Amino acid sequence: MPKHAEKRVLAYRPEQIFDLVADVGHYPEFLPWCVAAKVRSRTATELVADLTVGFGPFRESFTSRVTLDRPTFITVQYERGPFRYLKNIWKFTPNEKGCLVEFFVDFEFRSKILQAAIGVVFGEAVRLMVSAFLRRAKDVYGPPQIGQTPSEEHSIT
Repeated sequence: MPKHAEKRVLAYRPEQIFDLVADVGHYPEFLPWCVAAKVRSRTATELVADLTVGFGPFRESFTSRVTLDRPTFITVQYERGPFRYLKNIWKFTPNEKGCLVEFFVDFEFRSKILQAAIGVVFGEAVRLMVSAFLRRAKDVYGPPQIGQTPSEEHSIT
């Protein structure tokens, strides 16, 4: 069961990073493993989306209900697809250097073959995903403008 928790300080406002993460429809433009995204419905506090992820020869689609508590939390509730379960939480806390972003993901595929395949590349996939969000922040909002460093991080895997 791959699991990853990470905290990173980004030199952007919490609202900016929240909006970036909540913009699920644009994920295929910048997340390397996301090949398609369709937002089925969206309100100010919730969205339902279908995502298709691909890695190596595998391609899987799933549906999630995403709760949006702007600008503090985003939680993902898995609804349908190839997982036994999927837990994903984002937390955004302002601090003197910008925004402390806390990210947690835990999942298990139903298929033992998929589970084994992702287990081999999971750590690298998460690192690529976190880096992709940081690059996206720079593309959308420009260079970091809060604090002295663009990001400080530590991971718990």
